[in-house]
Amino acid sequence: MMGNLIFEIGLAVALIAIVGLISKKLRFSVIPFYILIGMAVGPHAPHFGIFDLRFIESSTFIEFMGRLGMLFLLFSLGMEFSVSRFVKSGKSILTGGLCYIAINFFTGLMIGWIGGLPINETLVICGIMTSSSTAIVAKVLMDLKRTANRETEIIMGMIMFDDLFIAIHISILSGLLLSGSKSVWGIIFTAATALFFILFMLFVGKRLIKYLDKLLNIQSTELFLLIVMALLFLFAGFSESLHVAESIGALLVGLVFAESVHAKRIEQNILPFKDFFGAVFFFSFGLTIDPMSLGGAVWLAVVAALLTVVGNIVSGLIAGHIAGITGSARANIGLTLASRGEFSIIMANIGKAGGLMPVIQSFAVLYVLILAIAGPVMSKQSVQIYNGYQKIFGRKKREK
Repeated sequence: MMGNLIFEIGLAVALIAIVGLISKKLRFSVIPFYILIGMAVGPHAPHFGIFDLRFIESSTFIEFMGRLGMLFLLFSLGMEFSVSRFVKSGKSILTGGLCYIAINFFTGLMIGWIGGLPINETLVICGIMTSSSTAIVAKVLMDLKRTANRETEIIMGMIMFDDLFIAIHISILSGLLLSGSKSVWGIIFTAATALFFILFMLFVGKRLIKYLDKLLNIQSTELFLLIVMALLFLFAGFSESLHVAESIGALLVGLVFAESVHAKRIEQNILPFKDFFGAVFFFSFGLTIDPMSLGGAVWLAVVAALLTVVGNIVSGLIAGHIAGITGSARANIGLTLASRGEFSIIMANIGKAGGLMPVIQSFAVLYVLILAIAGPVMSKQSVQIYNGYQKIFGRKKREK
């Protein structure tokens, strides 16, 4: 019923607001709080009359709101940069991205071998461990006010590179597990299409911005916002049809609009949507996790999380070295990229649809939960972690 739906949405927003206030009081990253409150409720939670914490009627709508949150988060992050600044970091992004993928994919193979898993399950785990969470990374960078930092361009570039790889990996797994298709040319075509779309948005989009500026040169805030929203949703949806994550489509649109003379006005109008729907995204992710079904893969998930952190730090150090970045900024790259989330869950769902072992689901949830909580914490404490590294290896220079 519509009345219950509205009440459930209000209840969900109230819970999000309460944990937000708690995290602010504790001066702690709000992301784990949003995820944990989502885990605490959902289908397994109790219900008391109209206070139904299972969110049965509203679950689909909350999930949709969460998807919008991911788009607004990535669009807003893209607005913090410009295409020209982004392209200048190309060498470090390419090298760092390749190292990042190679290291994480190899650790995925190691986990599959340690766990004695078949090849298909191992390939799914490789995908789970290689895909960083663009939404969590975006939220962390904004919360810590690091969007203007030089290393942030490298971080987002490496995420885009990673997501291009994940798009290819998903197409391969879908062919192997769901359709049975093993066409090499089909896989090559999918990868080429995704790459072309990203390059089109980055380079051709820059040339089209003067026409977009004319289109947006209107006084009406209502029409202005409608045009921006239409372009955001159309390109994000279109990117997904080309096997490029919709979140990356939103990031690309933001990168193009960052060149606009209306950039400040766009940011001011989008900010409330980003804050509200972004919070709902992390809550909706928590709703998908049943705490009672996490047994059977605890040790494997813990080992995988530790390997991921070490591997990401190494890839961050390499990318930072190539870009000429020194000090804790290098640690920022690897520690920020350590967060896992939406794409890892998508990868696990492909395994589930393909009839793979149930342990894959349990592993994915635990692994994502560990790094979704630890990732933002490590990113916030990156200077202290870097100084600890310097102390251990006998370096005198420290950062504050």
